[in-house]
Amino acid sequence: MNCYLLLRFMLGIPLLWPCLGATENSQTKKVEQPVRSHLRVKRGWMWNQFFVPEEMNTTSHHIGRLRSDLDNGNNSFQYKLLGAGAGSTFIIDERTGDIYARQKLDREERSLYTLRAQVIDITTGRAVEPDSEFVIKVSDINDNEPKFLDEPYEAIVPEMSPEGTLVIQVTASDADDPSSGNNARLLYSLLQGQPYFSVEPTTGVIRISSKMDRELQDEYWVIIQAKDMIGQPGALSGTTSVLIKLSDVNDNKPIFKESLYRLTVSESAPTGTSIGTIMAYDNDIGENAEMDYSIEEDDSQTFDIITNRETQEGIVILKKKVDFEYQNHYGIRAKVKNHHVDEHLMKYHTEPSTTFIKIQVEDVDEPPLFLLPYYIFEIFEETPQGSFVGVVSATDPDNRKSPIRYSITRSKVFNIDDNGTITTTNSLDREISAWYNLSITATEKYNIEQISSIPVYVQVLNINDHAPEFSQYYETYVCENAGSGQGLFF
Repeated sequence: MNCYLLLRFMLGIPLLWPCLGATENSQTKKVEQPVRSHLRVKRGWMWNQFFVPEEMNTTSHHIGRLRSDLDNGNNSFQYKLLGAGAGSTFIIDERTGDIYARQKLDREERSLYTLRAQVIDITTGRAVEPDSEFVIKVSDINDNEPKFLDEPYEAIVPEMSPEGTLVIQVTASDADDPSSGNNARLLYSLLQGQPYFSVEPTTGVIRISSKMDRELQDEYWVIIQAKDMIGQPGALSGTTSVLIKLSDVNDNKPIFKESLYRLTVSESAPTGTSIGTIMAYDNDIGENAEMDYSIEEDDSQTFDIITNRETQEGIVILKKKVDFEYQNHYGIRAKVKNHHVDEHLMKYHTEPSTTFIKIQVEDVDEPPLFLLPYYIFEIFEETPQGSFVGVVSATDPDNRKSPIRYSITRSKVFNIDDNGTITTTNSLDREISAWYNLSITATEKYNIEQISSIPVYVQVLNINDHAPEFSQYYETYVCENAGSGQGLFF
């Protein structure tokens, strides 16, 4: 039997295999020996391996034939199969040496079976040939689709990344034999994700193919397909999904959406008072959206702006006290910029956004204001009741200029009228009291709760209204015969 016929017969497949020798094919090797002699110089058979395709849809698939060159066809030889799988997975026709597979074989479960063959002379019961070991290899068919083993895939890439930026690599695995044709050679393609992404066909590397703006869309679902047999007809395929998220870069500057803010402040507000907030908006997130507010224009230097780091609002505070009667409105301009800006992103932040703030000072009903912090008056003692002492004056600092009423606290000696004129109600005696400490109260007529008080000091001046007096009564004594000029005795 020539090489082609022997291989076709033994492998049981209608293919023209080249004759590659004993290491790749089962074949019988003939030897020279004397006619009718049972002595052999060499072994009468030799084989190494057979092949059987996996997943054959038959319960008795012919694999090949073992035959000794001593077998003359008179059915005196018996062939036996030994080893793992013999009698269960594989059987042999004891008369002909034909080997059959009894069940489907799965190369991915087991790709190689090592068996031994014996040939027995049934008349003597002795082995005609020594045991010979051979191999049955399960040849691969493309019965496994590619599988992505590292799912789920997720990647993060900065927005505005240039074309060609690496995103992630996905890898599929095919359980078929990589050495068997193209069964396990994979080709990757993009089913969903154009035009922003592309995939390298042989590596599964996903790259950016178009710039993306996170503020327009912050995540994308990309579907990658892997086909075996390098995409040829009959190829099997598998798919995987990749969630690609865009991380933020500081490509947006904060902007005031309001060009004008109107705020109010009470003239009674102390310095440091918060009088209102302003707010700019930044389409970026996180650290890239942190802002710094500041005053760009305030000629009066009356106000300041600080930044609330939690809310990113600008808080307008009072830097100096305001007076409604002095100035009742202000106009300032504020600006805002990002707190963190990388040098290569400065092109997005050239001109800071500004807004105008109008601040109205609210009038507060203030208490009367005396012209002096205190008053000192003088009056001579013994002046008659109703004598003039002095005049105090207080005014309403508010625009309505309420009339003022005056009063003296706990005094029976002095009186004051609505013009602030102080007069006496009794005659004064310096020798009884030389000073009087008064408390004058001014009250607004239109709002009696608005009250102010100041001290008034009245000095009583002396007049010569007393003759000299001895401090005690003196009794004197003189002798009856005392002469002229003689002293008296006390």
